[in-house]
Amino acid sequence: DFDENEDDDHYLSYRYDNQHNERKRADEAIRAAGIGHSHDHRRQPYPPIIHWKRSTSVHPHMMLGYPLDDDHSILKRYVSESMAGMDELRARLRDDGTIADRPADLPYSVADMREAFLEQHRRHLLRRERDGTPLPPIKVGFVSSGFNSKAVLYLSQDLFRFFDPELVEIHVFSTGAPDHPQFIRQTMRGVDWRQRVIDTVDYFHDVREFDGDHIALARFIHDKELQILIEWDGYARQGERAMGLMALRPCPVQILHQEFLATSGAQYVDYIVTDRVVSPVRLEGLYTEKFLYLPHHFFSKGHAVQAEVVPPKMEHVPKESSSAEFRLGVGSPQENACLASNPLGGNDQDEQAVSFVYCNFNKFLKNNPETMRSWIRILQNVPNSILCLLENPTEGIPNLRQFVNDVTAEEGNGDDDHDRDATTSPSNINARIHFLPWEKNPFDHQQRSHSLCNAMLDSHPYNGHTTAQDALYAGVPIVTRSDGDDMASRVTTSSNVILSLEELNAYNGIEEYENIAIRLGNDEEFFRSVRTKLIETCLQTNPMHPYWDVPRYVKNFEKGLVMVWENFLSGEKTDHVEVRDEDGWMEGGTTEEELVRREMKRREMRKLRRLVVLDEYDKYNDKGEL
Repeated sequence: DFDENEDDDHYLSYRYDNQHNERKRADEAIRAAGIGHSHDHRRQPYPPIIHWKRSTSVHPHMMLGYPLDDDHSILKRYVSESMAGMDELRARLRDDGTIADRPADLPYSVADMREAFLEQHRRHLLRRERDGTPLPPIKVGFVSSGFNSKAVLYLSQDLFRFFDPELVEIHVFSTGAPDHPQFIRQTMRGVDWRQRVIDTVDYFHDVREFDGDHIALARFIHDKELQILIEWDGYARQGERAMGLMALRPCPVQILHQEFLATSGAQYVDYIVTDRVVSPVRLEGLYTEKFLYLPHHFFSKGHAVQAEVVPPKMEHVPKESSSAEFRLGVGSPQENACLASNPLGGNDQDEQAVSFVYCNFNKFLKNNPETMRSWIRILQNVPNSILCLLENPTEGIPNLRQFVNDVTAEEGNGDDDHDRDATTSPSNINARIHFLPWEKNPFDHQQRSHSLCNAMLDSHPYNGHTTAQDALYAGVPIVTRSDGDDMASRVTTSSNVILSLEELNAYNGIEEYENIAIRLGNDEEFFRSVRTKLIETCLQTNPMHPYWDVPRYVKNFEKGLVMVWENFLSGEKTDHVEVRDEDGWMEGGTTEEELVRREMKRREMRKLRRLVVLDEYDKYNDKGEL
């Protein structure tokens, strides 16, 4: 606890500094004895729990982009802890500033739920022994405000097509609104991700009626008798997410997955879905959850099984002429030159051609001064290269350009620009940085990467996540820094390991990051070999490559859900759980025949369940009487 009159940021830094000084004194004593370090949050158990009286002024979602060094990365956990500790209380805050009372029976008791589910499980076991009745599937819920045209659904909607109905019964709780029909018709060209989920899952619950009433929502979910609840918002989409819900413990096992890539800081979230590269055990002190490890990358992505997503080609279709208008899938990144009329800023365009196109399509908030300075150095060392960014937001472009001018002016002081050509002079770097307008259609946005980017320069410490998967499936290799501890900073590192592109991981920091990027731009043979290897993973079928194999991902996810549920029933202490792919690297991959079979099994079982529900409904009249 801390005094509510203290400044929260002051308290946060005071607590950390005090703890740090204690560790420092202990380390000095132990080093003097010659036996190493006494305490390191990357190897030791969790720091003490803080009982927060109010939230820090820094929001956990924005905190993901803060470039803290490893010694201070624990601060991000503290910020999440403060939010988690206050989340349910803030949800009861009335407009007049008073706080409503919380019902005495909430949060729900985990011990009571275990006892009830154990009794239920014993009955099912007896039935199976008596007449062979199979055990019922585990009831699993997904709650999110993003069951519409949000990135989380773009990446994860296809999971629901392949869940085994004999293992899991899927409930979706959507707190957000559907997309406007006009947006679906015009922008999405008729593709409605929400409707696809509705048509696939066992039960889709539109729970907007509980907006602002997390207590009623918790009761509604609890009454469904789910065993596992998976949260897809985290601290993203503030104002839309179901604030305070998870703290009321509507389900006995609660899991954070996919959207918010950091710890929830909550004692009421049991597991976070991750993998051994993104969250090695040495970093467990940065999380309050236990790890649910998946093989072949923890991040779900449906690119390879979505009909609207166009796979990459080994060779670019050449443009008919240099003056031809841009068309998706036509022209190389050098030809299209980020759609700029004068991409190199020179006076004689006939004698200059773009040599290489670097890109980054993340929001500006993911990029810090250190990252931007490194991109400037990369451009300076790859003649006639350009950098292609996204107007996200447009209002930030003048600030970014001013920063580039200031940096290059500083670096140019004392240099002899007389020996430089116009495109390599520090003063001309800004002319080689260009911005694309936002593309509302996600499939066109993804395909633009193939036509406009040679290589992606990843952001640090907040990697590209959806944009990274888009780039990779467009055949665009990604250079990433692999020297951070944050979950959000290690996503692409894990991707490159699974894709056998580990040569693009800069484990030694920013200088290595720059050197890899510079080599890609200057060494055509190296770039071609990397790009070819990446595209081969995208085009691989029978079986699919593990990275893009959605049914295989779901199969492993199901294993993990069964493992955590069995652990709960056993009464054992919650600990890290690792799903191992026992079928081998390629042997267990999904073939085209298996893909169709798994999807058809789910569809047929769903139809059967609906018929059972309708048969039961016919026994009642409009008043609900038999």
